Order: sequence, then C-alpha cells, then structure tokens
Amino acid sequence: MVDFTVRYEPTPDEVARALGQGVRQQLKIAYLALPSVLIVSGLVCVLVDATYMGVAMLVGAVVFPLVLTWSIRRTGKRQLAYLCVPTTLRVTDDWYECRTDQSTTTMQWSLFGRIVTGTEFWLFFIGRQFTGFLPRRAFSSEQQAELDGLLASRQNAGIA
Repeated sequence: MVDFTVRYEPTPDEVARALGQGVRQQLKIAYLALPSVLIVSGLVCVLVDATYMGVAMLVGAVVFPLVLTWSIRRTGKRQLAYLCVPTTLRVTDDWYECRTDQSTTTMQWSLFGRIVTGTEFWLFFIGRQFTGFLPRRAFSSEQQAELDGLLASRQNAGIA
C-alpha cells in the first residue's frame, strides 16, 4: 500500500523543465509537423523561384521551436511565485495531494488519462492536456520505485 508524505521546494529551473517537457508532449504533433511542413514548403518555393518566400519558410522552421520554448518558459516564469514555495506532497494508492501555505490540491489518479514517467518527472495528462507533474527528486529511491509501480499498474489496468 502506497502512502507517504514528503516535503520539498521546487526550483525555478525545475518548474521550467517540467512545463517544457509537459507542453512538448502535449504539442508533440505541432512541434514536429509545423517545422516539417515549413521545410518542405520552403524547399518547394525555392525550387519554383519563390526564393524569398522559401527562405522565410525555412527560417520559420528553425525559429518556431525556439519561440515555442521561449513562450513555455515565459508562461512558467509567471507561475514561479505560486509553484516555487515549500510544498508537502502526500501520495496514496488513490490520489496525491500538494499542499502549500496558500493552497491544497488533491488529484485522483483515475483523473489522468496518461502519465508519462521520465527520468526527472512524472507528467500528468487529462486527455491531451498537460495538467501537472511530480518531481522524482522529492522522493527517496524506494518511494520512486513504489510510485513507478503504482502508476504502471494503474495504466496497465486502464485506470490512469
């Protein structure tokens, strides 16, 4: 039975990385498809002597991922005062809770349609929407293993 409580404080860089990973997962198709379409279209334009348009599309293919990353980081920075505070996490078989001096949020595991387990975070999705994360560093290696097992069993059972 999983039931443990930990206390930690997220760092601004950690929050930015988690948000970046989550939004990239959420926008994976756009993140890959748009630059690909711009590259192909740009090459076609160059081949048909629409050079300026083609170069603009090729530049757009390079700039798009950079602008998306910048936008994610900017959005994350607005949330830092709210997120980078001492936090108590309680994890059970059925839910997890994040508690700070300003708020308490409890999320049932069954709410999440997809949970991505990474080397640094567990990323949570409702449908295709990225909704949150838990940092692995907040937990001991034994707790991480328990949480990995819990989340894997829930996803294998079609619950998470």
